[in-house]
Amino acid sequence: MTRADLERRLNALWYGDTRLYRFLLPLSWLFCGLVTARRTAYRSGLLRSAVLDCPVIVVGNLVVGGAGKTPLVIALAKYLQRADLRVGLLCRGYRGRAKHWPQRVSGDSDPLEVGDEAVLLARKTDLPVVAGPIRVASGRALLRQTRCDVIVCDDGLQHYALKRDLEILVIDPERALGNGACLPAGPLREPRSRLQQVDRVVSLGRACREANVVMQVMVAEAYRLDSPHQRCQLSAFTGQTVHAVAGIAHPQRFFRQLREAGLNVEAHAFGDHHRYSPEDLVFGDALPVLMTEKNAVKCQSFSRPNWWVVPLEIELDAAFSDWLVTAIKQREP
Repeated sequence: MTRADLERRLNALWYGDTRLYRFLLPLSWLFCGLVTARRTAYRSGLLRSAVLDCPVIVVGNLVVGGAGKTPLVIALAKYLQRADLRVGLLCRGYRGRAKHWPQRVSGDSDPLEVGDEAVLLARKTDLPVVAGPIRVASGRALLRQTRCDVIVCDDGLQHYALKRDLEILVIDPERALGNGACLPAGPLREPRSRLQQVDRVVSLGRACREANVVMQVMVAEAYRLDSPHQRCQLSAFTGQTVHAVAGIAHPQRFFRQLREAGLNVEAHAFGDHHRYSPEDLVFGDALPVLMTEKNAVKCQSFSRPNWWVVPLEIELDAAFSDWLVTAIKQREP
């Protein structure tokens, strides 16, 4: 069974119209008890959280898989920069095969070594980025290398060893919390009560009852993977048949965005964080191939002239960005 097959089966169990998950509920209750006890241990001081020398914002989610965290981190970093704050970024470096962590990441780093999201953060923000599974070590490494007024951590909501000043939780309204159960019966990493304990809950694309902020997601103009300065509006593909490639947590959202723009989409879904080979993107014709930015960072070394990248633009409510900057400046030493 491939990783993509496993993800499809789990999604059917967690988000589909089935009651089979109930057989796993005893294991979910055990998992829920363990994660609650761990969080209580950190909150009571029985386990200690490390404090960095600047405020820390953690952007995370409750469910397994993506929910739009990385695009939101990029948007937050730009808002904070415009407020004249020096921003540093942390991420896990998920599925990176580097032998030693933490790793300083640049736009030219190998995504197979440090993870696709880490390279995407570096390219989109031109900010200092450090990747590593232990966020405390990564944060300290970042602060040794550069001076920061604030650090934004992509994922790590459950990484309580790192003390955080603000917690922002991202939720995908299309899938929300699934069947509402914790792992393994459902997709939740922590009980749904955690929603009431974060500073803000941001919804991806449209409002939902769990969120108090909406993150508007728009498709920006496309650019050629082998020649990024060559750009065109997505409308240039209207009426054409294209191959759409997505190895993300919810690829159907990307395919739908293209269809809504008037494109005839031949969809090719891969597992999240899929490691592409050239053969994955050769379909026996000369039709354009459109992909997400997260996937593009792993395909650039073997790109072809008809491969195009479709970036996303994030727009946040002005009141939210004002709150964010004010909250951080109040926490500055």
